[in-house]
Amino acid sequence: FLLIHDTWYDPALKKGRPIAELPIPETVRTQGDAAVRKYQDDHRLAYQAEVPVNWCPALGTVLANEEVIDGKSERGGHPVVRMPLRQWLLRITAYAERLLEDLEPLNWSESIKLMQRNWIGRSTGASVRFASAAGDIEVFTTRPDTLFGATYAVLAPEHPLVDALTTPSWPAGTPALWTGGHATPAEAVDEYRRAASRRSDLERQADTKTKTGVFTGSYATNPVNGTDIPVFVADYVLMGYGTGAIMAVPGQDQRDWDFAEAFDLPIIRTVQPPDDFDGKAYVGTGPAINSEFLDGVDVAPAKERIIAWLEERGSGEGTVTYKLRDWLFSRQRYWGEPFPIVYDEDDMPIAVPESELPVLLPEIDDYEPVTSDDENSMPEPPLGRAADWVEVELDLGDGPKTYRRELNTMPQWAGSCWYELRYLDPTNEDAFIDPEVERYWMGPASTNDTGGVDLYVGGVEHAVLHLLYARLWHKVLFDLGYLSSCEPFRRLYNQGYIQAAAYTDERGFYVDATSVVAKDGQFFLGDAEVTREFGKMGKSLKNSVSPDEMYDRYGADTLRLYEMFTGPLDQSRPWDTTAVVGVYRLLQRIWRLLVDEETGASRVVDVPLDDGSRRVLHRTIDAVRLGMEELRFNVSVAKITELNNHLTAVFGDAEGTPREAAEPLVLILAPLAPHIAEELWASMGHERSLAWEAFPSADPTWLAVDEVELPVQVNGKVRGHVTVPAGAADDAIEQAALQVDRVAAALHGKQVRRVVVVSNRMINFVVT
Repeated sequence: FLLIHDTWYDPALKKGRPIAELPIPETVRTQGDAAVRKYQDDHRLAYQAEVPVNWCPALGTVLANEEVIDGKSERGGHPVVRMPLRQWLLRITAYAERLLEDLEPLNWSESIKLMQRNWIGRSTGASVRFASAAGDIEVFTTRPDTLFGATYAVLAPEHPLVDALTTPSWPAGTPALWTGGHATPAEAVDEYRRAASRRSDLERQADTKTKTGVFTGSYATNPVNGTDIPVFVADYVLMGYGTGAIMAVPGQDQRDWDFAEAFDLPIIRTVQPPDDFDGKAYVGTGPAINSEFLDGVDVAPAKERIIAWLEERGSGEGTVTYKLRDWLFSRQRYWGEPFPIVYDEDDMPIAVPESELPVLLPEIDDYEPVTSDDENSMPEPPLGRAADWVEVELDLGDGPKTYRRELNTMPQWAGSCWYELRYLDPTNEDAFIDPEVERYWMGPASTNDTGGVDLYVGGVEHAVLHLLYARLWHKVLFDLGYLSSCEPFRRLYNQGYIQAAAYTDERGFYVDATSVVAKDGQFFLGDAEVTREFGKMGKSLKNSVSPDEMYDRYGADTLRLYEMFTGPLDQSRPWDTTAVVGVYRLLQRIWRLLVDEETGASRVVDVPLDDGSRRVLHRTIDAVRLGMEELRFNVSVAKITELNNHLTAVFGDAEGTPREAAEPLVLILAPLAPHIAEELWASMGHERSLAWEAFPSADPTWLAVDEVELPVQVNGKVRGHVTVPAGAADDAIEQAALQVDRVAAALHGKQVRRVVVVSNRMINFVVT
């Protein structure tokens, strides 16, 4: 945190730099140390601000936007309200462009990349200033070409200008529709703000026809034509995107059209729709209309022309904005990293010197957050109860003084942002990671390589939480010279979910799945019938299954092998314990192949392997290696099963199993079932662990295919199979196929129009 707190982002160099290197304008320097300090604070990557936050009274803490789902907390599903609070934030927006650009070379699924792109939400357009009695209202729009159609403006309920724009009384002639039935604008706005605070951002942005809002009593001036337009407060505008204010162009935006219809506001089209268009708002392209000097110009050149016009007159400029908001970094919990920050007598935050690190949590009797059912309650951090810890005497350069510690703690993401780095060097007491260790494990292999962890297996639910935050943290450390890799995870692989039966009662609430009893095809919790469904195994559905019973009965290797054999790693699959017996028997058969059941002596013998078995062995090694590389462990298990079946058929009743096959079999089994593999390896006389042995490599000589079996089709339907030499000529394949009885019967009395042969794949007779 200190590294980020003492860092700023240099847009010219596109990297973070120490705050000491921040250029201070001379006009700021002449104002004294306080002005310099404020200027630095306004540029730091870690800063404090009073911002609308997601306050969850039931949890007693503030949540990040990403931890709120449909207006409720991700953990527990409790109601969340919006309220202003002074909090620590990390300026992730400074890195928005790099977070987008550096996605491209990563070996991640396109769906995860798309989720991050959408979350960052890059938009190009213009910032436009609308003059008002409270000062300029700045809006961001991606369609500046539609400015002539702006007939009203809307501010988010949290916008800082709302109070200044709210007039003491309604202007003469204010339509009743605009007042919400209130006597004054202040009453209308206050009531509306309270209602909006109970709705999540997703609810506020829902594409519903019913639009709500109230008039502030003020007007703003459209810079392109001087028209005064009313300023409303409406919750479909968010402070978390753009400037928290919009110019509403109902002719070209359906939400604005719906609002304009609800409040009887003017609608002016600025883009000519096609002759056959019969909708309301037209969002397509076409020539500009009702736009004076833009009339007849298509959308793209019209955007360029209006931006130049605005910049010439100082009424706006072309700009890029992001949907991404700065990362809310404060939590009102006990369990979390304490901030290494203290406050002086002027309530100014000061970083604790390195000699005082680490700052450790105090031991307190009650570390539960103060929870409440009252949505108007205020956060009370549990650390505030540790009076002896809160106040601390330090000498920070001007003699011993008493300071007050920060009472908030960091979110859980603070640790998960960089744990992959600390795992590499966990006992280092001088640095979070030795540079040489980092370069060895995570350094880029080439100029086109970002570096980072070779493979990260994780759930898709982390796409805009841990993964995005870890990328920011990593880039800051890279910019400051602590890392050689600029990305934390080279390759990302999303595993599927393990699914299990879940049950809901008559209220639709999930109940403990382990307490449900099946009777005559129905399911009961006590005497009450419940409804069964299948879903992701976890706490939320109350359908978690402990693997302990399977472990106790069959052992860890069977449990591991079962999990990997149930299907491809990236696919969701049900938890079906009846299938475990199959993999348990596979391990038993491998053991019997290599160990005498009666004496416990090794059955491995030093005799040559026959060519047929050698070919099967090397093809298995090749297939298992490929399955491992592609994370298709179920394929690897299936191929090992085939090899064991072959070796058992050939050597099960023989004097023993040749070492040439036995040792590779155990080595390819080891990553999947390490415990039994170690036992088998030792039984063959090896004193050193197989962990030090190389994974077997297939000999290409034995991978060559002598014969292939081809499906024979008649008009696309398989009628039989034929075995031919690999690479056989088309006419030879045709003649062999004609000898297959079922094929000959299907062709009897038919005229063959064409024969299609796909080398080493198939043959198809097209007949009439």
